[in-house]
Amino acid sequence: MTLYTLCVYYVNMSSTVINVRIERNLKSQAQILANDLGFSVSSLINAFLKQLVRTKSVHFKLEEPTAYLLKALKESRKNIKTGKISPSFKNADNAIKWLNEPNKKKEK
Repeated sequence: MTLYTLCVYYVNMSSTVINVRIERNLKSQAQILANDLGFSVSSLINAFLKQLVRTKSVHFKLEEPTAYLLKALKESRKNIKTGKISPSFKNADNAIKWLNEPNKKKEK
């Protein structure tokens, strides 16, 4: 196992340096993913530490959308462009009426 030291430099005047020993492969993967998401590894670590201090808890969750979700989003965008969406409703009764007879124009 090869370890690599990652240095995090902050840009403001009250900044400090944090040295973290991580595996070389993990560092490379993190840099690629952070770049793909439009972030630097430093900014992600900074955001994580700020959240840790603010919430006093640790949460990890970043998932890629499934093929099913991507297909559903694509279909949804297509339906929005072609007008195949429901109108908004002021009350549940009108929504239920529209669901029962979607081809008739309902009062909102």
